[in-house]
Order: sequence, then structure tokens, then C-alpha cells
Amino acid sequence: MIVVIALGGAALLKRGDPPEVNVQRANIARAAESVATIARLHNVVVTHGNAPQVALLALQAEAYAQVPPYPLDVLGAQTGGMIGYLIEQELRSCLPKREVVSLLTQVEVSPNDPAVMSPSALVGPACNQEQAQRFARERGWKMTAISEKLWRRTVPVAEPRRILELNAIRGLVTAGAVVVCAGGGGVPVIVNSRGVVRGVEAVIEKDLAAALLAREIGAAALLLLTDVDAAYEAWGTNFKRPIRETTPEPLRKMSFTVGSMQPKIEAACRFVEAGRGFAGIGLLEDAAAILEGKRGTIVRKSGVSLDFIPGKEAAKQPGPTTISRAAAKQAARQPGPTTISRAAKRPAQPAPTTQPPTKPPGKTK
Repeated sequence: MIVVIALGGAALLKRGDPPEVNVQRANIARAAESVATIARLHNVVVTHGNAPQVALLALQAEAYAQVPPYPLDVLGAQTGGMIGYLIEQELRSCLPKREVVSLLTQVEVSPNDPAVMSPSALVGPACNQEQAQRFARERGWKMTAISEKLWRRTVPVAEPRRILELNAIRGLVTAGAVVVCAGGGGVPVIVNSRGVVRGVEAVIEKDLAAALLAREIGAAALLLLTDVDAAYEAWGTNFKRPIRETTPEPLRKMSFTVGSMQPKIEAACRFVEAGRGFAGIGLLEDAAAILEGKRGTIVRKSGVSLDFIPGKEAAKQPGPTTISRAAAKQAARQPGPTTISRAAKRPAQPAPTTQPPTKPPGKTK
């Protein structure tokens, strides 16, 4: 089965870490172990964030006053190559017998996207008010005060519409390669009526791009990995509680932190609503357990099982299910790299005939 793994910012730089290459490499090495555990059983595509790296490149560019600053799409492409290189290298070390490919990815956005008129994403380093006024005057940047003395550039968050390298990604996955792509949500571009491609000064929400990618390549699971163990209801209050298993409908009625958990919730809902797969949200180190439905927040449609058998109908009773020996043998005979989870390989225990089956672990009451 195909699993798309979206690495959050903590996979590259933990809170408070300096943006040094050695620090990032050490963090990525730990992330690669989690990814490799899943890649040994399934086809895997990895996406990642890039916000701190873009800010660093923008800051470095300011040191060359005689050279106009590079546009945001070019900075995004630079980080895609840099971070992709580090992830690819660490994954190759974990998976010496697998092909690992890092692919620079362009994602088409609409020039008529309403978000273009309402910039909301803070990018680049902070500056004082005098510098902010100069940037607005000379470069046409929209600057936003983030404190009494500091300002940052604000750019649009464009909706991802189409992944230009989609066929290449599909081909690599079919060939069995682990693919690293759509870094930072991909490089935002517009395509005119003559097919001419040009970058735009915007960003793409990386989780929404991951959801689009997962849907388009027919992934069975989308894992949105971050630095919290699950999505929480009433986060920030004394009544917070983890959401262990749910469907998109109740999730869309809840409130989550904008720019943090909210994009992950939206990405999970979009992916689940578009197909027969499921999404998981949780800690990077819990990735394998989330895939098995044992940790994190699981989002799925009603009636969709978590047994990872392609085409198998869900059990009538909702919740994660355990497959039988016969189903496991049938799955093992299927061609390709698809395998079942460790939990699914265990023989199902027959339920007593005098009472209903026990609810699966992790089921929300």
C-alpha cells in the first residue's frame, strides 16, 4: 500500500534549535528511522516543511545589498533541494537496498485565488519599523507588525490545485522508490494558456499539498506527523482531551489552532472525504503505531476499515478491525510491495458466540 508521510517542522528543527546543518541532520536521522520502519513494509512518499530554512536564506540574502533579493519561489526551490538532499541521504542509510529519490516539485496555484488579495503567512526574518517601511516602499512587500518593535513580511497562502510532477512521482512509486517531494508544500507556480510556467510570491500550506498528493497517487494512508501525540479537543484549557478516532463531520465542527493543528485537520478531512483511505495525526516517533491505529488521532469515513487490505469491505461494526488468517493469506498472494500491518498479521481471536465482540482498543467512547 502507498503511505504519504508529512513531516512537520519538528522533524527538521525542534523548538529552540539553531538552524545549523548538523542540528538538522541529527533531527532528520531520527525522523528517517521512523519513516524507514514503514517503508520496509509499504511504498512511502515523504513531504516536509521548510519555513525556518526559507527565513534563513532570506536573512542571508540581505547581506548582499548590491543584489536584489531572490523571489520567494526561488528560495522555496533552494530549500527543497537542501532538505531533500538531507532526508534522502539519511533514508538511504536506513534503507540500503531501496531507491530513494528527492524530487523538486512545482504546484500550480490560481492567479485568481482569493488568498492573493489577503496575505496571511509570515515569512522571512523580523525587522524594525524603519526597515519595514523601506521594504514596503522599495519592494512592494506587505509588512505586518508582530510586536511593538518588530515587523515581518506577509505573503498569500495559495490553494494547491495541481502537482506538475505528479506522473513522475507515480512512476517512481510504482518502481518501488521512496520519494521525497513537495517540500514546503511545493514551489507555487502559475501556468498560462500557452503552458508557460512561472513562480509566484506565495506559499502553499504543506499539509494541504500533502493531502492533494496522497489523493492523486491513490495512497491508502496519510500520516501528518508533528510534536504532539494527537489532535486535542478544547486544547489550551483544563478540559482538553485527545481525539483518538473520528470522522470528518465532527472534526469540522471543532476549533483548532490556526496555522498549527487546523491545517492538519483540514488536510486529514480532505483526504478522507475524497477516497477510501484514512489519515493519522500524531508524534513522529509513533508513526508505525499510528499506521496501525494504535496511537494518535485516526480520521476515517464511517464504514472504512483500518486493516490495510485493498478492496476489503469494512466490518459492519465501526472501529479498527483484525483480519482473519484466510484474509491474511489472500493479501500475501497479491503482487507488488503491498503488505499488511504487523497487527493485521496476528491471527484473529474468535469472539464468543454468547456475547458481542469487544470494542477495539483506542475506540472513543
